[in-house]
Amino acid sequence: MISYLKGEIVNLEATYLIIEVGGVGYHVNIPLSTYDAFKKQKEALVLTHFHVKEDSQTLYGFHEQAERSTFLDLIGISGIGPSTALGMLSAMNPMEIKSAIVAENVKQIQAIKGIGAKTAQRVILELKDKYKKEGLILDSSNTSSGLNNSKRNEALSALLNLGFAKTSAEKVINNILEKNGENITLEELIKQALKSA
Repeated sequence: MISYLKGEIVNLEATYLIIEVGGVGYHVNIPLSTYDAFKKQKEALVLTHFHVKEDSQTLYGFHEQAERSTFLDLIGISGIGPSTALGMLSAMNPMEIKSAIVAENVKQIQAIKGIGAKTAQRVILELKDKYKKEGLILDSSNTSSGLNNSKRNEALSALLNLGFAKTSAEKVINNILEKNGENITLEELIKQALKSA
């Protein structure tokens, strides 16, 4: 499997990019968030998923690991193909998708082009428990506000992307939030967590 491609972006469009690696140009389908992230970059490392079907072999690319893992979760659901999953990631970031699923917000998921009511319900049914277990979204009783919760999720996502263990990262973030409450900025939260972890 091709895990990533590192090279020069030869062409960048809203739905795909062409990256040259060792003299070979790879066509990679991407969500809008990845397009935005690579807009100002000539050289890039693109995380990929190589999707093989009977009649096609397609590369899908992402700027962040969270995008790729959410994409893989989504295409694992019956009725959601790679194009629909890319559409979802173009409409919402991974954390928004996960929050909508855990909150069982059918309308928010259904608002995405190509997702009907039944598909939205299937997404929630199949991924809700997994995302709850991940602990990325706390119950409202565990945090003082939605703002605080959002800050916690973003900080946790940043630490996980840096390779920290989830349980220790959660513990550190919770301790910092308990001491500082809503006054702490996201940047300061991450900085303190990096010092403590």
